[in-house]
Amino acid sequence: MKAIKWISLIFVILLIGACTVNHHLASEGTSKAPTKSLYKNGKFYNAEKMAPNSARKMAEIFLRYFTEKKQHAFPSQALPLQTVTRVQLDALSNDAIHTIKLGHSSILLKVHGEFWLLDPVFAQRASPFSFMGPKRFQPTPISLEELPPIDKVLISHNHYDHLDKQSVKLLARKTKQFLVPLGVAGDLARWGINPTKVKEFDWWQELKTKQGFIAFTPIKHFSGRALNDGNKTLWGSWVISANNQTLYFSGDSGYFDGFKQIGERYGPFDMTFIETGAYDKDWPDVHMTPEQSVQAHLDLKGKLMTPIHNGTFDLAFHAWFEPLERVKEEADKQWVQLNTPTVGEILTLGHEYQTSLWWRDYMPSESLAMVTAN
Repeated sequence: MKAIKWISLIFVILLIGACTVNHHLASEGTSKAPTKSLYKNGKFYNAEKMAPNSARKMAEIFLRYFTEKKQHAFPSQALPLQTVTRVQLDALSNDAIHTIKLGHSSILLKVHGEFWLLDPVFAQRASPFSFMGPKRFQPTPISLEELPPIDKVLISHNHYDHLDKQSVKLLARKTKQFLVPLGVAGDLARWGINPTKVKEFDWWQELKTKQGFIAFTPIKHFSGRALNDGNKTLWGSWVISANNQTLYFSGDSGYFDGFKQIGERYGPFDMTFIETGAYDKDWPDVHMTPEQSVQAHLDLKGKLMTPIHNGTFDLAFHAWFEPLERVKEEADKQWVQLNTPTVGEILTLGHEYQTSLWWRDYMPSESLAMVTAN
């Protein structure tokens, strides 16, 4: 039944994309010709070649959704959640960087007194529809309404699980500035966001801030929200440097040599937020396995690794807890310091932390037995 719903969703998206004339294509929001990214004939390209899509490959994936039984795609009970209040956020010191996991790839930062959001998705579903598509396993630890005024919202790319239309529209009232990849200003303009609040970035472009700088860096991925806008906007990752502390936020990416380039240019990083989830053998170029995620962290010269893009939506064929278990195993092998906070947990950069294996309390007993036996 779930597979049928997924296939229905895919065909509805294709139908809408094929039958809708989009007079406000995202590329119309591009404020300047790209200089560092690869842009040709109205589309962006990755620096490294990717395996071409084919009708046969798509048919194979569709067949898997119909025939392959997914094991433990959803938690069988409510996952842990630490609610966060405006009072708590205001009380956090203004002389440090604080990080709060909101779920999936959404992160709230307090950067020396300023509140920043990374890929904020507060919607119930990572989908163009409110009634179908991947649904959240748990709510966010704070509502959009209770959030304090936001200085900056940083977007990595325009996929539904990273750019949430309703969240952006509601955030517009309390956000000073949206920092987005080339072309995504078109999406925001179409939703009524004042263009004066939006700044677009090409790969390797930097912006000075009160505390340091922000840089937009390459990843290996793609973009699009419908059938007719594939790769018309850019995708990327973010480097945040503030008072001699540096963070890296990967967005989505397949593993590629670019992580080493970013590490050479901006590393070492005090903390990396690295995509670790929604991987599969049928799309290896656009999402990393957990083992590759750990290698990306090492390439970046990261000190503390926080796996993101997991534990919130069912976006692949693996069990909901598998990314966390596999990344922990690989981190132990590579002597990587791992940070796996629960949703709503607050971490102050540079302070002591304790890695939690919280997901093991919610794993099926047979899966936990296999893990502990090893």
